Parts: sequence; C-alpha cells; structure tokens
Amino acid sequence: MQDFEYVVPKTLKDAVGLMAGKGSKAKALAGGTDVLVQLRGGRFTIDRLVELKDIPEMNEITCSRDEGLTLGAAVPCYRVYDDKTIQDLYPGLVDAAFLIGGIQIQGRATIGGNLCNSSPSGDTIPALIVLNAQCKIEGPNGSRTVSVEEFCTGPGSNLLQTGELLVSLKFPPPTPRSGAHFLRFIPRNEMDIAVANSAVWVQLASDKQHIDAARISIGAVAPTPLFAKAASELLSGRVADEDSYQAAAEAAQAIASPIDDMRGTVRQRIHLVGVLTKRALRQAVARAKEA
Repeated sequence: MQDFEYVVPKTLKDAVGLMAGKGSKAKALAGGTDVLVQLRGGRFTIDRLVELKDIPEMNEITCSRDEGLTLGAAVPCYRVYDDKTIQDLYPGLVDAAFLIGGIQIQGRATIGGNLCNSSPSGDTIPALIVLNAQCKIEGPNGSRTVSVEEFCTGPGSNLLQTGELLVSLKFPPPTPRSGAHFLRFIPRNEMDIAVANSAVWVQLASDKQHIDAARISIGAVAPTPLFAKAASELLSGRVADEDSYQAAAEAAQAIASPIDDMRGTVRQRIHLVGVLTKRALRQAVARAKEA
C-alpha cells in the first residue's frame, strides 16, 4: 500500500479543513471496509486519510417515533440493527444493515460509508431511498441537504464536492400503517455483492386493504440505484394484492438497464428485479398491517 498521512480530527470543522487542504488527494475514513481495500488495490492515490470516528456529529444516533431517526455517517452497522427503537420503527433499514458483510465487517462498516462509496449494488442505498432519507453535508462553503435519491451520480461517484463530508442521514418519522422491506440476491455467500436488490416502503389506507402510497427502489441493475417512480405511483389507491404487486414489479423491471458480468446476466437481473420487488412488497404490506 502507498504511504499517506493519517489524521484523527476531533471536530467537524477540523475534518472539513483537513479534507479541503489536500483536495482530491484526501479521503475520508468512516469504517474503512471499502476505502482501504481500494487503496490497497491501487484504485486511487492519496496524500491524506481523515478518520471520522472521533467526531461527535458523525457518531450521533437518535431515534423516536415523533422526531424520526438521525444517523451519523460514522455509526457502524451493528449499532443500527442492535437498536431496539430502530428495529421497531425502521425495520427496512435493519434488513439492509444486517446484510452488509459478516459480523467483523459490521463492526466497522457504516451506512454513510456505503452510500458515499456509491456502488450501483450498494445494499443500504435502496432502503435509504424508499425511506426518504436526507443527507446532511458539510464543506468549506457551509452545509447543505440533499436527498439520497439524488446523491449518487454514477458508479462510484456522487454529489460530494472537494472538501465536503457526509455528516449524517435524517429519516422522517414513520407514518401510521406503514412498513418497509429490503431484499437482495447474491450468487453465493462467499460473494457478498448483490446481483440485484430491491427495497419497498408502503403506507396502507385506513382499511389496511388498499395502498395509499408506495416507494420502490432497485439496485445493481443500472449505473446508480434507482427510484422506481412509475412503479411506486402505480400502486397508489390499488388493492394490496398479487395483481398490484405484479404490475409494480413489471414497472420496476421496465427501468432496469443492467449489464452482463461475472455475477449475473442481463436477463437474470431483470427477472430478479421482478421477483425481489414482489417479495419485498408482500413483506412491507405485512409489516404495515402490524404497525
């Protein structure tokens, strides 16, 4: 591995300054499960690695039914799925956090880091999209907020500008009669990268038989994870049944533009989008009925 400076700032202001001071030659370290592998593989060269684990705002995790969830960008996955309040209020997020690597990886890996890595197959990103998570970003020119839906711009690229850091993710409070679920398909346990994945959020009407609103997102089938807008809107006002799930799944398949690679073929991935979306819809509706 190349030589670089390793720094551990204690404040967000210092972290931004250290990032900006080296420009494109600085990288942030939240968990390190992606960036260290990429450094070792020579994907890029850096002069400075900025550790984020000692910054209070990066480690915030507050969750309540009234205020929603604020999740610092350096909070490791195990703290997400071990939190009883998050389990109760955001089970779709727990689904995704629990699937990232094994227990050792989950002790370091962060949802914020998974988002900033911006892989098309990033397992937490579809869940963040359907839960309408917002990114709080801090940089040399101040702070700004963008939706996760807008954050990724291409494979491994995103909206972060030079010197900017993702500080936290903000999730709105769960609405009544709502539920979410995330699913993925991997070729085997030893290859922890999705061939396709799908996340679904639904809100049921008061009769719990019709869908008031829905959000569907799919991953690993395009240059970025996708919000399936047409598939989501199609479900509004429809009965929560297999015909509706099939129609939404077909609409989600229609926006997929996957590639052939060592993990799967175009045909397989499009098929999986339909299967995973239907299954996620069934489970999201079941959770909404219990909410």
